[in-house]
Amino acid sequence: MTKYKNPAATATVIIERENKILLIRRKREPYRGMFALPGGFLNCGQEILERTAQRELYEETRLRVRQKDLYLLCVNSSPIRDPRGHVIDHVYVARNARGNARADDDASALEWIDAERVPIRLAFDHGVDVERYRLWRGENEIC
Repeated sequence: MTKYKNPAATATVIIERENKILLIRRKREPYRGMFALPGGFLNCGQEILERTAQRELYEETRLRVRQKDLYLLCVNSSPIRDPRGHVIDHVYVARNARGNARADDDASALEWIDAERVPIRLAFDHGVDVERYRLWRGENEIC
């Protein structure tokens, strides 16, 4: 497993449809086989974080979302949240995602899970992200 010398950045996406949140089952380490939110690494110097969220969402789920439909929910910067090194995660809520979801790239499977029953034990700190989202839901503003 690669260890990062410098902090890396990721974008993670929460999508809710019909009171269910989309989770992927991770195909690779770390946390292979565990559920997680879709997302991945910023191509530093090549894209903005919102583009990372769009690209990673499409690569893993084949869903598309417009940049204007992404809302920053929180940023996780704990140096121990990823066993590969310090990874700063930017968690977005996606509204109006389009397409038929199917697992691809780093996802071995997808599952829509009732938003109130998503397990707290997800890869990385994604369970905390889902809990923040549940507490926020219904509010008008995120940032």
